[in-house]
Amino acid sequence: MNPIIEVKNLSKRYNITHQRGGYLTLRDLLARTFLHPLHVLKNKMRGGDPARKEEFWALQDISFNIMQGEIVGIIGANGAGKSTLLKILTGITPPTEGEAILRGRIASLLEVGTGFHPELTGRENIFLNGAILGMSRSEISRKFDEIVEFAGIEKFLDTPVKRYSSGMYVRLAFSVAAHLEPDILLVDEVLAVGDAEFQKKCLGKMEEVTKKEGRTILFVSHNLSAVENLCQKSIFLEKGKIKAAGPTKEVIATYLSQSQRGPLTYAERTDTHEAHILKISIKNEKGEVSGEIFTDKPFFIEIEYELQEDLPTFAVVILSNPSASNTHVLSSLSNDNNQRVPHGPGNYRATVKIEPILNAGTYSLTIGITTDCKYYLDKVTEHNILTLKHRGEFAFPTATSYRPGSIVAAPLEWHTEKIEG
Repeated sequence: MNPIIEVKNLSKRYNITHQRGGYLTLRDLLARTFLHPLHVLKNKMRGGDPARKEEFWALQDISFNIMQGEIVGIIGANGAGKSTLLKILTGITPPTEGEAILRGRIASLLEVGTGFHPELTGRENIFLNGAILGMSRSEISRKFDEIVEFAGIEKFLDTPVKRYSSGMYVRLAFSVAAHLEPDILLVDEVLAVGDAEFQKKCLGKMEEVTKKEGRTILFVSHNLSAVENLCQKSIFLEKGKIKAAGPTKEVIATYLSQSQRGPLTYAERTDTHEAHILKISIKNEKGEVSGEIFTDKPFFIEIEYELQEDLPTFAVVILSNPSASNTHVLSSLSNDNNQRVPHGPGNYRATVKIEPILNAGTYSLTIGITTDCKYYLDKVTEHNILTLKHRGEFAFPTATSYRPGSIVAAPLEWHTEKIEG
């Protein structure tokens, strides 16, 4: 039996142009023109500063097969090549080398805002999407009520979708893609826009269509808990290459065990070059870099950074919970216990111990080097980098089934006594 998705030696190259001298503000340009008018004029006549071109490979020699009815997760840090892969599979962008063969009708949810015509109503877009998938009007009509009920947008069905909130848009887009019976469903991180209840509903629907209807799903997400619960197999991408592929638990463990890395290339970064974060490590209670972090044991976050100048700086750690609208759950500073933090040019290592107070779940991590918590000399964010697991034998119940909606699950001291009389 042929695989429903067959990817052979796939590569994608982009050409990046760097303007020499970096970004020039209007103020800088006016000042330069006023101070050195002849130099600026001569430079313009020569065609300006020469630009430097660089090749960037978003994907390099990717090969894998997916069989019909499988749910496969794609995980990796920002910039790993996940979205580029999906864009090639959907035909939005062509590969530079290799090929992708998809045997079946495809529906995709890649970005909020794609797939619908903004001027058309929700009702009209349902029929438009069905027609794009090759369905007849009668087939779409048969599924219409299910789509609207699942999306929960009955009131706004005849409103142009350009007036929808991002959450409404995603609910309708997912409902259309899931109900109009594509053979292959490609889902990017768009589900993060919806609320927690709708995310759960979507995950349940994806599981249903694969088990009952034999459809294939490629699921890209930073939410490692969702990937682990939904996908039997996963692929870990790093810098455009496959680092691991196979059973989801093993692939996630490999991804988390490589959380110690440098130099950092996060998409969300503030860097003034006065201070530079070199490496971030998440370690278990034994001080070992590990993908196995449990709720009943402490763990450590270790930051290595470099100071270029003599500045009284300290490190900041912020843990956020994506399923609670990225609520900041915990923040800590390296001078919280009033210890003297060393400074001056050189390399430093700061380590913070997180006691077992967090519930099972996936957390995002922000690390900053600052002088006053207002202005960051360097700051990086990695989404969903930390997953805490519940151990069944742990006497203190931390599983979300015991504490729905709870993020902090601290084993506080209680005393209960009978009141006489």
